[in-house]
Amino acid sequence: MSQNYTPNNSGGEIHQIAGGEHPVMTTNEGLALSDNQNSLKANPRGPVLLEDFILREKIMHFDHERIPERIVHARGTGVHGYFELTESLKQYTTARILTELGEKTPVFARFSTVAGGAGSVDTPRDVRGFAVKFYTQEGNWDLVGNNIPVFFIQDAIKFPDLIHAVKMEPDRAFPQSATAHDTFWDYISLTPESMHMVMWIMSDRTIPRSLRMIEGFGVHSFRLINDAGESTFVKFHWRPKLGLQSNIWDETVKIAGADPDFHRRDMFEAITAGKYPEWEFAVQLFTQQQADSFPFDHLDATKLIPEELVPLKVIGRMVLDRWPNNFFAETEQVAFCPTHIVPGIDFSNDPLLQGRLFSYPDTQLSRLGSPNFHQIPINTAKCAISNQQRDGHMQMEQPIGRVAYEPNSLSENSPRESPAKGFHSFVVAETGEKGRIRAESFADHYSQARQFYRSQTAYEQAHLASALVFELSKVEHVHVREAMVGHLRHIEENLAQRVAAGLAIVKMPAAPVAAAPVQELPTSPALQIIGKMKDTLEGRAIGILITDGSNGMVIEKIKKAATDAGAAVKIVAPKVGGAKLAGGSMLVADGQLAGTPSVLFDAVAVILSDEGAAALSMESAAVDFVRDAFGHLKAIAADKGGQAFLQFANVGLDAGVVDANNPNAFIDAAKTRQWDREKNVRTLA
Repeated sequence: MSQNYTPNNSGGEIHQIAGGEHPVMTTNEGLALSDNQNSLKANPRGPVLLEDFILREKIMHFDHERIPERIVHARGTGVHGYFELTESLKQYTTARILTELGEKTPVFARFSTVAGGAGSVDTPRDVRGFAVKFYTQEGNWDLVGNNIPVFFIQDAIKFPDLIHAVKMEPDRAFPQSATAHDTFWDYISLTPESMHMVMWIMSDRTIPRSLRMIEGFGVHSFRLINDAGESTFVKFHWRPKLGLQSNIWDETVKIAGADPDFHRRDMFEAITAGKYPEWEFAVQLFTQQQADSFPFDHLDATKLIPEELVPLKVIGRMVLDRWPNNFFAETEQVAFCPTHIVPGIDFSNDPLLQGRLFSYPDTQLSRLGSPNFHQIPINTAKCAISNQQRDGHMQMEQPIGRVAYEPNSLSENSPRESPAKGFHSFVVAETGEKGRIRAESFADHYSQARQFYRSQTAYEQAHLASALVFELSKVEHVHVREAMVGHLRHIEENLAQRVAAGLAIVKMPAAPVAAAPVQELPTSPALQIIGKMKDTLEGRAIGILITDGSNGMVIEKIKKAATDAGAAVKIVAPKVGGAKLAGGSMLVADGQLAGTPSVLFDAVAVILSDEGAAALSMESAAVDFVRDAFGHLKAIAADKGGQAFLQFANVGLDAGVVDANNPNAFIDAAKTRQWDREKNVRTLA
């Protein structure tokens, strides 16, 4: 491309490039550049000169573009939005964010995987972080949780060991973003308190279809404090408007190869299309007296409070409606800390939470390089900030005046504490002997793990058992595999036997001695995914496979029915330019066949002419498209040519394979997986 420059004379700030006007490129100090393509040399073939400050600035800034990634939750997706309170908790708290009806409070939410690095894929089997920063009128409140309501450990002092075990093994630097290796399961086999969390991570909860279809949990018990200084315990919940949905494991693995950014792209495309993700915000409220009656300790982060025991109270909603302007400036630099609370909210004695109160601010100092990380725009509170903190690395404020301490008598307008409006910790009388001890009420490690497993549908139990077989099959040390099967015997004997059979363990290992008797807790249907899925295509995606000669009228019927049902529709063709339909018109494709496999969709339609079906029979990507859709239990619509192609691909017929000329039947089938098909397409533990 030719480049025609106009002289930048008389302070001018515009030059011409290929006929268009652009701002003049400058250094970081505003110096206009005349050449950004060549270093300053002693002669055309000579050495580069040390005086080339433009080169040094550009390279130096590039060298320091990256900050240390998060040790955990490194790969994240952040989105702006708002929170709206729909039911006041005024009788429980003074926090305005939870008392003022109708106010829309800005939020920034970040969703993340835990184990993988920033460059890992979106879809591994992993917990998802679910962190929300509320920019309230009383300061920032950070609700930093996960899509799982419990955690691996009871005390924060164990956290470095847990993460060292789950991360890449240090002598070989793999596997990345995976728990299927010896060090993780060795640690877990020696940590009975993790057994409840193991049930969750081996369930379909950790292979979600979309970040828009996950629940969020604050995990810990917090306190709400009202005007009278009275305390009520609270657990926080997020419930997706689109309902829960997860992937099939084989599908998840293939998505990672087809689109490593699958979840991030899904969120981006939804917001771009104006289909803003939304969650209900709910609380579980309970008193100390109620807590004393629970068959577990609510301060134990490896335990949850079943909804059947303490029902959820929906009090608001969160809508995410704006993608960040810059990923680094916002999603990467956002700093969440559980210590960021507002008056009317306080902490409990949960020992895992107590450790997090130290760890998060300390981590931000390491990552962002300064105690002034709160001055980065994404972290800055949207209310007045006034204190005597000064200086430090990357200080951006310019405090004025002589006084930088308190109390003082030299300034009439320096900030003072406010006993009436300020934060008060709840007054609790603490007595006892100091020591490194674990409460006896924390000793039951298996009862809720058993409750979770027994609460699942038969399909979900099979997935969980198969996940354990897959993971433990990657473990080289036999004694670790056997130890895990021993733990499973406390959870459910049938589960242990299924996993043992999958690992070819002939003699069942003995169960370890349990620190507390295993209780028979009532099942909780709220812990399922399949039982809670919504009968909807909202937020889902339909793929239509076409080729030359496809019937445009049938395509349009399927597309209209899916769009009317709330689904996004994408046309897939052998060539990205599209295909010439039977009537002679050209239909542009949204994706090329080899790069747009059926794993990216929730259901598919195959609309082919006889000639098109014959042509695609020679294309393995097309065969995989329909075989995978069938194997992943998806609804398939096919016209006459499509049915011929399905027969060629050895795809069977069942209730989920419907005639494309009956789009309503296809839409009904597409709203769920064809679970009964699974026993015919794969062997599960």
